Amino acid sequence: AFLELSGPSEIKGVWKDSVTLPCAYVPVEDLVQQTLTWTVVHDKGSGAIIRRDDSGDQVLLSEYRDRVSIPKAAPGNVSLLILSLEISDKGTYTCQVTWRDSNNSLIAKEITTTLEVVKVAATKPIIRAAEPGLTLPAGASTSLSCEAGGSPPISYRWFRRGPAGTAEPLSSGAELAWPSLRPSDSGTYFCEAHNR
Repeated sequence: AFLELSGPSEIKGVWKDSVTLPCAYVPVEDLVQQTLTWTVVHDKGSGAIIRRDDSGDQVLLSEYRDRVSIPKAAPGNVSLLILSLEISDKGTYTCQVTWRDSNNSLIAKEITTTLEVVKVAATKPIIRAAEPGLTLPAGASTSLSCEAGGSPPISYRWFRRGPAGTAEPLSSGAELAWPSLRPSDSGTYFCEAHNR
């Protein structure tokens, strides 16, 4: 039986977002997964983050409590999901799996992935309209939504072009909605996205 763990040697995660550190193998008959341990080495030190064995999953490093999990459903997928990335999460992560074969001997494999955590500025937002074409009858309802990428949380502000090119602030929030349009709602609208 030939077993190999696979995963990338380096991965970039976005600050405050979640990231998956891939680690997987193709299950082989007669080989039973015994233990799975994810360990980390970073500025704060090193240690085992999470361990899976017959008794279940145990998170061992308090700074990862409630932030890490391993898929339950897919045999052979032993990837690590980390939620709400902190800058201090950057480091070298090792996925180590042991199996027991039919002769009761143990086989162990490991792979290592380096995690970078990057801060990403909010991207230029895109405005999406509820309807194609923005010529609508009075009394109709419509909405515009604003979308941007980058490190969460992202906040949005809406403006309307006023006289002499001024920008009149409207509301904050990703969506701008009109329950019943009036002719005076005609105009040019802008959305601004920003994060930390």
